[in-house]
Amino acid sequence: MKILVATSRTQGARESDFNFCIDGELLWIAEPCATDAKRLPNSCGCGRAFAGLASHRATTTALVADLPMNFDEYSRAISASLQEQGWPPHWAAGIARDQTELTKQWQVGDVVERDLDMFTPRSA
Repeated sequence: MKILVATSRTQGARESDFNFCIDGELLWIAEPCATDAKRLPNSCGCGRAFAGLASHRATTTALVADLPMNFDEYSRAISASLQEQGWPPHWAAGIARDQTELTKQWQVGDVVERDLDMFTPRSA
């Protein structure tokens, strides 16, 4: 199944890059905070980031990977992470569905970056 995982590949290509995740860690795409969504000064960068399911940290680069898991396993991983972070775990199936749909447009091995609701490949 094609999903997004954290990667250090292409980190530093943009001056504003950051990576506090573990390479290969499953990611989810959280809604940006109000400060980032409005592009206010001193924003945290969450509108450019993907969130790690295990580390609960963030990265500006995601790798499209083909992992040996099915939708239910992916959804359960998201649910567990959401619960650990205090988010409603029932969001998991919708997040998993949206993200697997999103990854269909890219090839395995593509590195993707985010700018709010715009996602673009950096490299193949």
